[in-house]
Amino acid sequence: MNDSRISGLYKLSVPKRIEALQSEGWLSPEDAARLRDGRQVLSSVAADKIIENVVGVFGLPFAIAPNFQVNGRDSIVPLVVEEPSIVAALSGAARLARKTGGFRASCEESLLAGQVHISNIADVDEALAALHSEKPALLDAANGVHPRLVARGGGARDIEFRRLEFPDGRPFIAVHLLVDTVDAMGANLVNTICEAVAPKIADLCRGDVALRILSNLADRSIVTAEVRFAAADLASGGYDGATVRDAIVTASDIAMADPHRAATHNKGIMNGIDALAIATGNDWRAIEAGAHAFAAAGGRYRPLTVWSHDKGGDLLGRIAIPLKVGTVGGTLDANPAAALGLAVTGVHSALELAELMAAVGLAQNFAALRALASSGIQQGHMRLHARSVAAAVGTPEDHYDELVDRLVASGEIKSWKAEEILGELESSQVEVTEPAAQAAGKVILLGEHAAVYGRHALALPIPGAVRAVAEERGNATSLAIPNWGIERDIDGSDGIDDGVALILDELGIRSRQFAIRVESSLPRAMGLGSSAAVAVAITRALGDAAGLELTDDRVNEIAFACEKLAHGTPSGVDNTISTYAEPMLFRNDGELRVEPIELAAAPPVVIASGQQAGLTSEQVAGVRDRHRKAPARYDALFDEIDELSVSGAAMLREGDYSGVGMLMNICHGLLNALQVSTPELEQMVTLARQSGAAGAKLTGGGGGGSIVAMCPGTVDDVQRALSQAGYRTLVLPQ
Repeated sequence: MNDSRISGLYKLSVPKRIEALQSEGWLSPEDAARLRDGRQVLSSVAADKIIENVVGVFGLPFAIAPNFQVNGRDSIVPLVVEEPSIVAALSGAARLARKTGGFRASCEESLLAGQVHISNIADVDEALAALHSEKPALLDAANGVHPRLVARGGGARDIEFRRLEFPDGRPFIAVHLLVDTVDAMGANLVNTICEAVAPKIADLCRGDVALRILSNLADRSIVTAEVRFAAADLASGGYDGATVRDAIVTASDIAMADPHRAATHNKGIMNGIDALAIATGNDWRAIEAGAHAFAAAGGRYRPLTVWSHDKGGDLLGRIAIPLKVGTVGGTLDANPAAALGLAVTGVHSALELAELMAAVGLAQNFAALRALASSGIQQGHMRLHARSVAAAVGTPEDHYDELVDRLVASGEIKSWKAEEILGELESSQVEVTEPAAQAAGKVILLGEHAAVYGRHALALPIPGAVRAVAEERGNATSLAIPNWGIERDIDGSDGIDDGVALILDELGIRSRQFAIRVESSLPRAMGLGSSAAVAVAITRALGDAAGLELTDDRVNEIAFACEKLAHGTPSGVDNTISTYAEPMLFRNDGELRVEPIELAAAPPVVIASGQQAGLTSEQVAGVRDRHRKAPARYDALFDEIDELSVSGAAMLREGDYSGVGMLMNICHGLLNALQVSTPELEQMVTLARQSGAAGAKLTGGGGGGSIVAMCPGTVDDVQRALSQAGYRTLVLPQ
């Protein structure tokens, strides 16, 4: 059985979360790939087949809440919701519930009512008698409508008859066909049955069919869930557990007595249930209608949950709610996101999904009441809202947490305040203050992959992107790259350690020990030459610390050896531009040829990095394999890219940025033909172009990573659009 307890999930990046879910068995490799590249999203073409007049697809966050355990089964809860704090609250409540055995849920019967209303009846008593006498025949007729449903173990189970009156006193009859729809939500099934048997019912009543449609008050499918929390585990916000417990019980009692409070109480419950229903393709509107109708069924609107405590002092919670959900049919086949959401839950039937949904409603209610009873619910909302604002202003990861903390503390959760704090953080950033070795990052404008096969590449430096210092010391060599979360002794545990060891060997100082500190403004594995820049900076820093005089050519040679260690068969462009830090037209066809390009000013370039890292070695190997299978065709593509690089260099010298942008667009198409782009890269490229870029393309090895956009006159617009979409951005200093 898969374990839903995944600690620290919220601390991981999106790709790492997907990786964790896959490694724990909650995502298949195929579903993980769909999430990574965005293929779980409903396309406009598919949406047009679901409803009418489609013009696009509206996006909402798709998140997961781990830790749930219902009837001993572990589940991951998919949630589609935009309101802050819901996901965190559910995860925390589920984690706490695990300590006492999780949630217990049940549903004694799961029937959906189809209604046939008959009016204009001459004799209601005679009509009711006729209906009762023909009940077996009506059941047979109902089950004859969907023989496949009966074969799956479902079908009409019972028929109920009720006499009702219109407001003016005229009588009419309501016939309820109670249908077991098995794992389908069943709206269409039941509606079809109602339409089929309505004429026979009208004949028996000698009246007219007024309505024939299902009821969304699924009061023959009541799901209950219960949970127990130890009082000692409830302490929060400076309050002890018993105080919090009693406050939760008091809040529950207030909701029982006050319909105004009960409405808000139940809204909190539906925050979780609706989000799970949407994520699994279920009709959340029907669930909402049924839940609120059930809450008011006794003549007064009541809360759907009740909280109390037992003799031992533990907090007890119980929910009873009508839930008729489905795991087959509906939009599941048409909407890949819904199918994926259902797969993530790990449930095997509609009953298990309904039980999970009830547990989610109870957990969400507990979390809300606990917050109200202690620190206040607004505090959590403010922090999560601050996270959204921080992302919207393009906060780099190394400043993100501190900016959120300061934003919440300020009480001004606004974009202008976030930008002000970000400016303060960037201006006061602690940097290496000693005389530091520097290295440039790189952004390739034209020529990726073709450069590996002896063609030209046009590249720009990202000046001073990496700085390093080294100090000789008596114990083990250590490496710290705080921006990348690296701080350790060199022990050969990964490629970075191997690279440092290679540099020490090349410099002839392997027997000596150094403390190395690196600061990088480049994200790791994003196609911006970070590995080469780190190798160049460390080589120079170690050379300075060891008293060696290193030429740029020697530094470049060592960095190239590191690149081969990391990437297999690199072109050499990364280490070359990192070492010399100047724009260049580069070619290595067995002999290194570097043509520096003098520019009056840095081009108007915006760089954006996505969530998915791109491993250059994998992409280079993939292109090599495809080139081996079709060398003539791939060589033709490389030749076209080569021509673009040479022409682009001439345009760049002349300051024809629009012309370079046009060539970049063409080059991106050719790189697509090489199969190194991804849906995320395509989204970034499209957004950049739509925001005013003259040209945009992937940069680096592809398979993830970054894009580069040429933006004459539109740098601010393009950077803003990419940042607001959640991508990390970088602009070349002018």
